[in-house]
Amino acid sequence: MRRNQIWLSIVAVIAVLSLIGCNGSKSGAGADGGEGDGKQLRQLMPFERFEPNGDAVAQYLKEKTDYTVKYEMLPAENADEKLNLLMANKEPYDVLKLAPAQYYQLVSSGALEPLDDLIEQYGANMKQVIGSESWEGARYEGKTYAIPETGGGSGTASYALVVRQDWLDEMNMKAPTNLDEFVTVLRAFKEKKKVIPLTGGKVPVHPDIASVFGLTTAWMERDGKIIHSVEAPEMREYLAFMSTLYKEGLIDSEWGINTADKSIEKVASGKAAMYSPGWWVAPNLVNALAKNFPDAKLGIVPVLKDKAGVARVGSAGNTINYFIAVPKFAKHKEEAVKWLDMKFDKDIFKGIAIGEEGAHHKFEDGVYTPIMPKFADERSNASSFLTGVDEKNYPIYWQARLKKNPVVESYFATFQKNAEGLLVIDPMSAAPPIPDISKNLQRLNKYQEDTFINFISGTEPLDNYDQFLTEWRAQGGEEMVKAANEWYAKR
Repeated sequence: MRRNQIWLSIVAVIAVLSLIGCNGSKSGAGADGGEGDGKQLRQLMPFERFEPNGDAVAQYLKEKTDYTVKYEMLPAENADEKLNLLMANKEPYDVLKLAPAQYYQLVSSGALEPLDDLIEQYGANMKQVIGSESWEGARYEGKTYAIPETGGGSGTASYALVVRQDWLDEMNMKAPTNLDEFVTVLRAFKEKKKVIPLTGGKVPVHPDIASVFGLTTAWMERDGKIIHSVEAPEMREYLAFMSTLYKEGLIDSEWGINTADKSIEKVASGKAAMYSPGWWVAPNLVNALAKNFPDAKLGIVPVLKDKAGVARVGSAGNTINYFIAVPKFAKHKEEAVKWLDMKFDKDIFKGIAIGEEGAHHKFEDGVYTPIMPKFADERSNASSFLTGVDEKNYPIYWQARLKKNPVVESYFATFQKNAEGLLVIDPMSAAPPIPDISKNLQRLNKYQEDTFINFISGTEPLDNYDQFLTEWRAQGGEEMVKAANEWYAKR
């Protein structure tokens, strides 16, 4: 699972998208005189830390479907720029697994093939196991351009601050519960431990801190109307607070350039005291720290409260995590949809998600439990191979996936317990792709990210916020907000 709160994504749109042709090759195998065999496909995936072509799930799928698929990944950094270049150059992929903002950008630019006819002809399995609400979320201007992939852990708390608990104990301090205590703890780490108090980066709107200012979701309802969070007055307060932390050396000086891996490495190497990981990457942090410092301990910080004692946790809701699309210029469109539909066969899908009963998992008292170490060895990366899910059964299978690693299970459970009763759902979470939002979102998210990092670092004075807002609205923000309100009024 990756971050599915679109406003936090690192996104960019480049001018070369205008080069994308909308007259791609027709459906069928062997277009352009290329591979010639429609049972050889090429899929582009989001970045993950493993080699997909050698994975046990890739081999399983080859055996079960009789398709040979070459899997390629986007890079960890600047993934959107790379994707846009690949599409502009008409790189012959047959299947794309896209994050929401990536899908919105490509579908609004005419780069994707409408799939209604192909799904009608070859999609019997997927039509049975994907609900109408999810299909509606993948429709754009009346046509279906992707297979929607929901998840087992949707509508949950994804992130929380994690702290070096042993250092807190050493300083005789407790985990912070509000912003004042948070700053006190950060100062203590800086002065007494001589480390980076809080690391992170490339995510200027930090969910655990922004939520204290009432900023929990990208879109917000105010007096019955929808506004974007950049229009909320609280955003300036939040940025002013973060800028103060930056000037005082309480957050990482490399906030604007850090990757998630770099941030984890700083905590694991004893250079930083706090970080906010997703529960699914918690083992990377826990294991790396234990390797370097066997006696070190990590603690999960409860959700910080505002001055009124109120805590909130943002959630995108039970939304579509990925969109599985076929490019306009794909060589084997029919074969791609046939292959995708085979993966929804009840037995094949179950095999992807949790493997074989008795070998990878056991089923007792109505509960699926992984059999270790075979499950970890052969199904750890299974989520990456999903191209849509059996929406009835996957949440049940997903619980077995959660149990594959005790750290993942523990962090997930604690994050959810701490967020119980505090979740704030984005009011636009149920909206399908809306043209005036889709075509602007990726570019404006990138503009917001770059500008906010400059505000936090002091490269640009916060006095320029009105200027930013004017430019944001002129570049498409006004269009987006208008379109959001039109949808919200009709929902």
